[in-house]
Amino acid sequence: MEGIAERVREQVDALGQMNAASYFVDRNVAEGRGSRPALVLPDRCYTYAEVADRVNRLGNALRSLGVEIENRVMLVLPDGLEFAATYWGAMKIGAVPVPVNGSLTSRELLFTLDDSRARVLVTDAGHWPRLAPLLARAPHLRHVVLVGEVTPAQPRTVPVHGWHELLAASSGELDAELVDRDDMAYWLYSSGTTGFPKGVVHLHHDLLCCQLFASAVMGLGAQDVVLSTSKLFFAYALGTSLHMPAYHGATTLLWPGRPQPEAIAAYVQEREPTVFCSVPTFYASLLRSEEVRPEQFRSVRLCLSAGEPLSPQLYRRWRERFGTELCDGIGTTELTYTFISNRPGRVRTGTSGEVVPGNRVRIVDDAGRDLPDGERGHLLVDAESTCAGYWRQHGRDKESFDGRWFRTGDMYCRDPDGYYYYVGRSDDLFKVHGQWLSPIEVENLLLEHPAVSEAAVVGAPDESGSLKPVAYVVLGGGFAPDPGLVRSLRDHVAASTQGWKSPRRVQFLAELPRTATGKVQRYRLRQP
Repeated sequence: MEGIAERVREQVDALGQMNAASYFVDRNVAEGRGSRPALVLPDRCYTYAEVADRVNRLGNALRSLGVEIENRVMLVLPDGLEFAATYWGAMKIGAVPVPVNGSLTSRELLFTLDDSRARVLVTDAGHWPRLAPLLARAPHLRHVVLVGEVTPAQPRTVPVHGWHELLAASSGELDAELVDRDDMAYWLYSSGTTGFPKGVVHLHHDLLCCQLFASAVMGLGAQDVVLSTSKLFFAYALGTSLHMPAYHGATTLLWPGRPQPEAIAAYVQEREPTVFCSVPTFYASLLRSEEVRPEQFRSVRLCLSAGEPLSPQLYRRWRERFGTELCDGIGTTELTYTFISNRPGRVRTGTSGEVVPGNRVRIVDDAGRDLPDGERGHLLVDAESTCAGYWRQHGRDKESFDGRWFRTGDMYCRDPDGYYYYVGRSDDLFKVHGQWLSPIEVENLLLEHPAVSEAAVVGAPDESGSLKPVAYVVLGGGFAPDPGLVRSLRDHVAASTQGWKSPRRVQFLAELPRTATGKVQRYRLRQP
């Protein structure tokens, strides 16, 4: 596997001028894979040649609207051909696609429009009613490209063009803009677990690093079919559903709507993916559904998990019912790809796995000194795919980047075998009676209780102002909150660890507050 890492480094070092979109799309056609399926949706399959044609037309259409190199093009689209063609098409002319989560609040959407200074917004009729009122307050926006019918009744503060009409009027031939390997390729906005999202700037050469995880962990080849339940605006899915399959000439399955366990299971049975990517919350939903059957997943050789820690309890339940391993790992928007992961046949439950070849990892104390195995500290990563920085966030750059090293904000420890254990976010840990408490430890113990479906633990002040652990619990079916259950949960934790770690209070919720990418928003639980 180190040979792959060395090849990637040599490939990146040898680059001068390049265009990632041309490499990931046009290369498949040039190498004879034009007739192979590239994108498959519930109602349509598109070959690599068809995708390349749409990419070229979209690039030409954007140029006809005056889009130039480095101009930002914001995407608020469901997963589908339109997303892929706009993403690669903007990149191919040297512009910068900015995929954004359409379920953000109006305030957050306006922030991303203004912060990115997007010249063009590409969206669909489903998102248009929420976006249209914002356009008059987006001073940098010049055009909207809309997938779906445009009616005169819709308010227009900038010109609105039909996506399909623009493509029909544009040429299917397009020479890629030759850009430098270190030119901007795409932006992502962080999931905003602590407030407004940050614009994360990625470069063209970053995309080539997708092959590290795709080869070392996924074992991906042209024969594979990949399905991710996460959406393409999420770095995890952008890598596993768009970059990695395109790099290897494989096939991507896309699900445009909101994933529901029964619908996804039926889609898996029909389309037979070989690789299934999801987050722990959705794996738990699949397990809870009585309609989802193990035989529907017979084609899947590999299940990947990311986005939030995978509990040992969830891993065991999945393995017992479906018979396949769940390979959990950690990645970040700043790196796009997973840099620590469990691998098939080498899974160690309760860990994020081993370092993916081509990445370097350190665990350091508050002063930046390296810590020995078994001691928890701050996780730092050196990866070729590390972003260039945050857009207009110089102070955050200074906090997060130290030369080649990116400070993830996660706390980890490593065992002597090289497996990494997630302890929590650095701002999630808190002291009780002068001793550090990791919420993850208490949450995993709570999840072992038969009544608990989900759990989150935060520090909250008691009557004296001292921090104490408070548990927020989502109950499984057949259980109802009552004082006896609270005592049972507290006793369950106390019986398995030191008593001071047991929650002082237990509060029951219908659901935990989460970002669109599945991460628990603990800062909201800490609010009074």
